[in-house]
Amino acid sequence: MKKINDSRKLMGVTPSADLAELKSIYRNFMKEFHPDKFQDEQGKAEAEHKSKAIIEAYHFLVSINKETHEQNAEIYNNTLATSNIADFEYQAQTLKVTFLDGSVYEYFDVPKNTYIKMVNSDSPGRFAKRHVYPKFIFRNVSKTSA
Repeated sequence: MKKINDSRKLMGVTPSADLAELKSIYRNFMKEFHPDKFQDEQGKAEAEHKSKAIIEAYHFLVSINKETHEQNAEIYNNTLATSNIADFEYQAQTLKVTFLDGSVYEYFDVPKNTYIKMVNSDSPGRFAKRHVYPKFIFRNVSKTSA
């Protein structure tokens, strides 16, 4: 949740912000903090640092946005229905699940005890379908060509 909250705070948006609002705010920030606007080296360096943080926050918020999930629902549901888990790892309350079709999804704010239960379950895939996929904010990290 920290990454989500930090990104929202940086961009100055609420959890209900839609894609159009995110894009508008992002463009305004980039106009304000574009490194080419600054003449002095310190100003350029600060603007470059700030613009990189804004770009990262924007892309992250777009990836977890409800509209993005709706646009990609068919692909996501197909992956969950037809592909088994190839691997999963847990770090800092983020569960990263790699599927056999090459899709990789991150689930945020997963409690450690949920991860431990998943590791110890007879079927991590079945456990995840019941206790992870429907309950946590997620984003698609990558889709490699299989």
